[in-house]
Amino acid sequence: MAQEDVFRKLVSHCKEYGFVFQSSEIYDGLAAVYDYGQMGVELKNNIKKYWWDSMVLLHENIVGIDSSIFMHPTIWKASGHVDAFNDPLIDNKESKKRYRADVLIEDYLAKLDDKVDKEVEKAAKRFGDKFDETMYRETNPRVVENISKRNEIHERFSKALNDNDLGELRQIIVDCEIACPVSGTRNWTDVRQFNLMFSTEMGATSDGALKVYLRPETAQGIFVNYLNVQKTGRMRIPFGIAQIGKAFRNEIVARQFIFRMREFEQMELQFFVKPGEEIEWYEHWKEVRMKWHQALGFGAENYRFHDHEKMSHYANAATDIEYQMPFGFKEVEGIHSRTDFDLKQHEKFSGKKMQYFDPELNKSYIPYVVETSIGVDRMFLSVIAASYCEETLEKGETRVVMKLPPALAPVKAAILPLVRKDGLPEKAREVMDELKFNFTCQYDEKDSIGRRYRRQDAIGTPYCVTIDHQTLEDNTVTIRERDSMEQKRVTIDLVEKEISAKTNMQSLLKKLI
Repeated sequence: MAQEDVFRKLVSHCKEYGFVFQSSEIYDGLAAVYDYGQMGVELKNNIKKYWWDSMVLLHENIVGIDSSIFMHPTIWKASGHVDAFNDPLIDNKESKKRYRADVLIEDYLAKLDDKVDKEVEKAAKRFGDKFDETMYRETNPRVVENISKRNEIHERFSKALNDNDLGELRQIIVDCEIACPVSGTRNWTDVRQFNLMFSTEMGATSDGALKVYLRPETAQGIFVNYLNVQKTGRMRIPFGIAQIGKAFRNEIVARQFIFRMREFEQMELQFFVKPGEEIEWYEHWKEVRMKWHQALGFGAENYRFHDHEKMSHYANAATDIEYQMPFGFKEVEGIHSRTDFDLKQHEKFSGKKMQYFDPELNKSYIPYVVETSIGVDRMFLSVIAASYCEETLEKGETRVVMKLPPALAPVKAAILPLVRKDGLPEKAREVMDELKFNFTCQYDEKDSIGRRYRRQDAIGTPYCVTIDHQTLEDNTVTIRERDSMEQKRVTIDLVEKEISAKTNMQSLLKKLI
């Protein structure tokens, strides 16, 4: 199935089963803004809990805060967002559509990579066990030509980004004959910078109002509070501050469902370390964060690190963890060594000391910071994409199943009376009333048992508990496992233990130790 078809099915599935809705849909929607439905909010909360517990619960030297969305506007001047938080944009004169110039070039480079990979795959099938991939990449004329072309463009692209050379970015687009996806033409404007922050006014009167910004990231709320947390919590370097919260960016090129939105949620850790130790901790957190992603069981081959072509103004090392979405490898998390830039800037602009007194060294210094920043919505999309599965069963029957990690599943167990009579609904309600204190359950008595199984498969429920006539005789129920569809009978008093063992968050967290 084409990747575009898979992605369309994902979007449709998310709406049909209450995961994600278009915001303000009855008013024709609002571009790049989405609402999470009844299943989506549960999955999203479970993802956030997995992250929060992996940070705060498993690390004695990491604590959490919740800073405000509105902050003093000078914070964003100090952080560089007022002057440097820009995207390079280019318009197509025929379609009137606006694009990020860097994304157009990245997509072009990805197509060259795909060409090479397809040539290699064809050759591997043709030559079988005798195939030498390294030699083929070095000697096949078409492969060598595409690799050489890709490397040349990549080198120009990297230099243009680092030099902030907007004219060269446009020239690369022209030289590569990159066309507008809508009009198919190459009639481009110049590339120009566009600031992404939303602004508003705070105050009772318009003439006395203060111009403030909706925060474009959550990190600055941590930086301006780091000494408050350090002193009140008696924290010693190295220590971290974690936060989950909303951020807002006026994305002009918002696309690919919830991958790039104007209102989104971040899970960020700022880890404060001694100057000179930041690269060591940067490597440490790269390893820790990759392990966190891979613990979900979606396949190590679907993740990779991608080092930044252009370093942000605050960083001396930066990489992304990318997951293979239906539309290619895309960033879900960024890991950055932010140096002491942010704290120094806030010291400069506020006039307040931001230094930490180190009792071991008996001196004060501004700590360096290592950041891990993960987009909740992108993480949500990667989980949905990895879990969506269409299966053909015996006798040609098909089913759509969301093979979500049980600990993240919105509903952990469905309680199903076999029929709506003979006292089975009443007995099922008793079971439901016992289990609902331990995990999210759903009661369903409508339609045949087979149809009810399929509904639960489609939302990713790991276990279905069926109450039948035998239940009334010996107090046993049937537990059906989602992925294998295997069934077994257990006594009612063991149901909670059976399901909790597989669905509680500990089952994931223990993989991280």
